[in-house]
Amino acid sequence: MTQRTESGNPVWRFDLSQQFTAMQRISVVLSRATEIGQTLQEVLCVLHNDAFMQHGMICLYDNQQSILSIEALQEADQELIPGSSLIRYRPGEGLVGTVLSQGQSLVLPRVADDQRFLDRLGLYDYNLPFIAVPLMGLQSQPMGVLAAQPMARFEERLPACTRFLETVANLVAQTVRLMMRPAATSPRATVINNERPRGCATARSFGFENMVGNSPAMRQTMEIIRQVSRWDTTVLVRGESGTGKELIANAIHHNSPRAGAPFVKFNCAALPDTLLESELFGHEKGAFTGAVRQRKGRFELADGGTLFLDEIGESSASFQAKLLRILQEGEMERVGGDETLQVNVRIIAATNRNLEEEVRLGNFREDLYYRLNVMPISLPPLRERQEDIADLAHFLVRKIAQNQSRTLRISDGAIRLLMSYNWPGNVRELENCIERSAVMSESGLIDRDVIMFNHRENTPKQPPLTTSREDSWLDHSLDERQRLIAALEKAGWVQAKAARLLGMTPRQVAYRIQTMDITLPRM
Repeated sequence: MTQRTESGNPVWRFDLSQQFTAMQRISVVLSRATEIGQTLQEVLCVLHNDAFMQHGMICLYDNQQSILSIEALQEADQELIPGSSLIRYRPGEGLVGTVLSQGQSLVLPRVADDQRFLDRLGLYDYNLPFIAVPLMGLQSQPMGVLAAQPMARFEERLPACTRFLETVANLVAQTVRLMMRPAATSPRATVINNERPRGCATARSFGFENMVGNSPAMRQTMEIIRQVSRWDTTVLVRGESGTGKELIANAIHHNSPRAGAPFVKFNCAALPDTLLESELFGHEKGAFTGAVRQRKGRFELADGGTLFLDEIGESSASFQAKLLRILQEGEMERVGGDETLQVNVRIIAATNRNLEEEVRLGNFREDLYYRLNVMPISLPPLRERQEDIADLAHFLVRKIAQNQSRTLRISDGAIRLLMSYNWPGNVRELENCIERSAVMSESGLIDRDVIMFNHRENTPKQPPLTTSREDSWLDHSLDERQRLIAALEKAGWVQAKAARLLGMTPRQVAYRIQTMDITLPRM
């Protein structure tokens, strides 16, 4: 396609040489693919820049949840639209859902003429054509949809544009199949499978296996979550920052009957009060300066699914009043609009504040508090469940090893050191600490020597030993270095005492401390 001018008006003409150039560049992108999301995004960039197909979108189908999620989206400024990965389609829903269920291409000379067009993204030109083609998987079953909008109307060339897009879809589908193939059958999948494609998360990705802990408090919490997930009850998740409140919300939604519907997240403290209403309720075109098109809010996007309101305790009084109405009545209006909309949304709210105290001080509405506090779930801080630290550390080491594509191990000495710390930042701080330690470990062994806490002054001087660990220096399954560290810990880092425990001389212990590069804590 090339841009020309006829009668003073710019139009687009289909050019086979442009099409060939675009196809060649797409082939190059796919041939060097290493990560699905980035690769698909680059394909859409080529479609936009070289084939003049704007607003390209690639959706992939999740068989377990029976949903179609946006994996890549190309806007004119070549940026992913914020929140687009939250938008999902069911088979047969909207234009892309229809293409998936029928397994056939769909071509519209004018997108506004089809009633199935949902415009959830709010970026398409209603007067331009729209083309959507299936990505075919094994046994000729659709595995996704590629859609784009030509930059101008030229009905006579729509069949050629459709064939071009179908060819691109075939190449993309083949690459996606190879990259998502299990590692046993495809060496290239070794790194790819370390990170699932964005928007293709399964219920297992947010299952209870990611909630690590065997302490009584965590067992009780997980049992409550299992019960709550079955119903549409409003949930208020409470806990200190870093305890995993968002993980709880994910688990509740993805193990609930609404798992196939959208899960929309919103941080009430992230935006000023003047923008909160527009973000949550949406706005009409021209409602305020900069409102160049109608936009759906988070409540509309979450219709039929779950809306997670994080940091609800940070919201203002005026915002709380507007939120209370939609929670009570299930209806709302967009900013600048007069049409009352009905929405069916399950609310999960989270806060690290003492809402009872906020109500007493007049900072939080009492009626909203009781509306949200139907099913409270309190997450214990990490310092109150230190018996979970060892399991959490091993879980996080596996997670970080997967992200870094290498083998990582954590020593018993490092675990004991982690268990002695107070963890004011909770699980988030623990994960950051382990990731820092992994970065500093060239060998892949996370030992106590590479553990770095956020505050050096809070680093423990003498880690307490549990009953099962107090004779660790006698455990011959440990290497000599770990046994020496365990004996030093038991002896309070007094080398003479450690030597007696090990049946060695103080000189031998001092020599091994030096040769094994063991860092002694400052007493």
